[in-house]
Amino acid sequence: MTMQEGDASVSSVISAKNLSLTFETNDGPVHALKDVTLDINKGDFVSFIGPSGCGKTTFLRVMADLEKPTAGEITVNGVSPEEARKARAYGYVFQHAGLYPWRTIGGNIRLPLEIMGVDKATQNQRVTEVLELVHLDGFEKKYPWQLSGGMQQRASIARALAFHADILLMDEPFGALDEIVRDHLNEQVLDLWARTNKTIGFVTHSIPEAVFLSTKIVVMSPRPGRITDVIESTLPRERPLEIRDSKEFIEIAHRVRDGLRAGHGDD
Repeated sequence: MTMQEGDASVSSVISAKNLSLTFETNDGPVHALKDVTLDINKGDFVSFIGPSGCGKTTFLRVMADLEKPTAGEITVNGVSPEEARKARAYGYVFQHAGLYPWRTIGGNIRLPLEIMGVDKATQNQRVTEVLELVHLDGFEKKYPWQLSGGMQQRASIARALAFHADILLMDEPFGALDEIVRDHLNEQVLDLWARTNKTIGFVTHSIPEAVFLSTKIVVMSPRPGRITDVIESTLPRERPLEIRDSKEFIEIAHRVRDGLRAGHGDD
């Protein structure tokens, strides 16, 4: 399924056309993605939802040049994912925070900046900026083990923001957290998105999370991963948690659920 073709290419930050990826294994080929076509525009918050093994994380990893497609095309900011990676066009947040325990929170955030050769004064400035963005001011000198799981994930997001990338790719960052913490972080991510206007790609297994966060929800089928529906959200950009009880929210959630069922029915 495609988004609007017409002028979409003009504003597309990420554009995939007939994208496929097949892994060769000892047990034979595994078709992770098949004929995926999608445009993500500047400032979109796009969630990818589907059953385990549907290729949603693989698709995110292709955008980040962590996997190579075997057919089709994909561009990030109009260039190949490899060129975009070298230009540091995106930050990537993994399922687990992945913070080095021997480094302070500030030290973990500084690490990519150190590798890039950024001067110390700029490092200090950016650490302060991103800690404020994720509401972790004052925690720069703490170690990861001194923070809760939710705070560690916020530190991981801060690290991904440190080099001012316009694109943020997030691979189910809150999946291991309890519901109360997850709700709180969902609110904070929406606030971060509103303040920075970044383009966000977000993988999730949660229908309420996908509906609450997104301007677009991409529903994917079981392997081989295909897009079964792209839902344009009609919810306002400002969304209190209570919006989840609204008729509009519930209708979108039902459409997502129907899309997931339809994908299973195609097996």
